[in-house]
Amino acid sequence: MEHLYYLVSQLPAFSTDSENSAKLPMSTDAFKELCSRFMNKRDCETVMNLSLEPPKENVPTGSAFLDEWYLKERNLRFALAQIRAQRMKKESKDVPITTDGEVIQAARTATGMDSPLSAEQFLNEYRMGVLDKIAPLDIFSVDAVYNYGLRLMLAERMRKFNRDDGLASYHKIYDEILGEKK
Repeated sequence: MEHLYYLVSQLPAFSTDSENSAKLPMSTDAFKELCSRFMNKRDCETVMNLSLEPPKENVPTGSAFLDEWYLKERNLRFALAQIRAQRMKKESKDVPITTDGEVIQAARTATGMDSPLSAEQFLNEYRMGVLDKIAPLDIFSVDAVYNYGLRLMLAERMRKFNRDDGLASYHKIYDEILGEKK
């Protein structure tokens, strides 16, 4: 436990605001390297395996916090897949039905947006809200370290989105599909 105090006290604060273009004070790789110096082997391995994409099947992680995060994220992805399949008038056979009303509403809101970037920004804010709701009370716990890592990964992911680059990529893919390579 005393090692987590030293670890958490070294983690720099950062903004999760997707509009904020300020450079993050630490990368995910630097975070994982720092954790490797202060955490026991089992907890460190969990940090190394942190992911924004949960396994499709429910696999216990040994952390109630991570299990809840992965459950919410898995349900969100299933809800998004169900809604997209319905809109395309396709069956979603291998996608379990999600019954979490909050998750379904978030998925509906995101899929109803005109801009894919706006939808991603909305989903990022929703995910940050989920992390806020399930955050552990003890800021020096191993779950607080996992929470920090997930927040950092989300912030890194959202800073990679760029409207102009996305539009250029879209046009490139669209032209390739139509056979109009430039």
